[in-house]
Amino acid sequence: MLKVSRTLAVLAVGVGLALPTLASAQSKNAAGAVFVMTNAANKNEVIAYERNANGTLGDSVSYDTNGRGSGGTTDPLESQDSLTLSQDHSLLFAVNAGSGNISVFSVHKAALTFLNKTPSGGAQPSAIAESGGLVYVLNSGGAGGLVGFHLDFGGQLKQIKNSTAFLTATTTGGASLAFSPDGQFLVVTERIANNIDVFHVQADGTLSPIVVNPNPAPGTFSVAFAPNGVAIVSETGAPTATNGSAISSYKVNPDGTLTPITHSLPTFGAANCWNAITPDGTKVYVSNSGSDNISGFNIGKDGTLTPIGGTIVGNNPSGSHNVDIAVTGNFLYTINSQSGNVGVFAINADGSLTSLGQAGDLPKSVGFNGIAAL
Repeated sequence: MLKVSRTLAVLAVGVGLALPTLASAQSKNAAGAVFVMTNAANKNEVIAYERNANGTLGDSVSYDTNGRGSGGTTDPLESQDSLTLSQDHSLLFAVNAGSGNISVFSVHKAALTFLNKTPSGGAQPSAIAESGGLVYVLNSGGAGGLVGFHLDFGGQLKQIKNSTAFLTATTTGGASLAFSPDGQFLVVTERIANNIDVFHVQADGTLSPIVVNPNPAPGTFSVAFAPNGVAIVSETGAPTATNGSAISSYKVNPDGTLTPITHSLPTFGAANCWNAITPDGTKVYVSNSGSDNISGFNIGKDGTLTPIGGTIVGNNPSGSHNVDIAVTGNFLYTINSQSGNVGVFAINADGSLTSLGQAGDLPKSVGFNGIAAL
């Protein structure tokens, strides 16, 4: 298990003096927040929405990342977790793909304070993950690969010596990364090569040699871990298939190999590229961006996936093109790229979704990527 010299609790002390001012700047009735990243090429920003107790979104404020995104139209980063919260929700990390750096904000509900930015150690950072004060960035440009950092006092990222690790080849389409709940493994997906790579996290924060797990199912995209240690992978499916996306679950073995638990269960939607797991670890939802809908699955204690109801549990308006997805409490949120808003859903006791409408008035088809919620 990784040993770190500074914990996130210490980081909170370092930025705590700013919190009273931040709290007074937002509604006292806000229950939480939803964050969306613009990924704009001229000036990347995070848009922070106040989340009400009933799941609806209120006022928003834009925060400059002091970096540049990649720009583009729909899903230009082709990744999950380009915007992510620390485990304790005290920090928010944002990738600046255009300027090659990572921005760190302190978080108090919907109020953010920019702390710093740090070079990503590569080209075009596209995803980021944190576990116990260890941060890894996935760089998708150039040779691609991973670079590790320790979180230091005040949210500073300190690059770890000899932490750079490469994927199986150049331009393999690194799309997602996630730490196992115990922090022992870092799992990475290769979208083009169709691999699921596993690295053992060593005591100094560096990674062991790569263990490559080719995925027999087409369209490997995102990976996320349930609290029970099961890795859940979204698969877009074959390019020629109609509504051919799927989802799989895997056990991560001590040697880094994967054992399938549920393999390629259909989502009955198109372009499932993102997934989000409920905090209690009992359900996972996937964003079918090509069919403007959301599929839901129960997660068994052994990691077995079973459909919730008829599998499709929620719909955005036609043409929304929902991309990234986030879950907090009993609510689910999607970035609707082509309609320029955020889809809002309540999660019912049986796992079905009730649409609460759309929020925000965002530019349409301008390359928004990244969503996080608390």
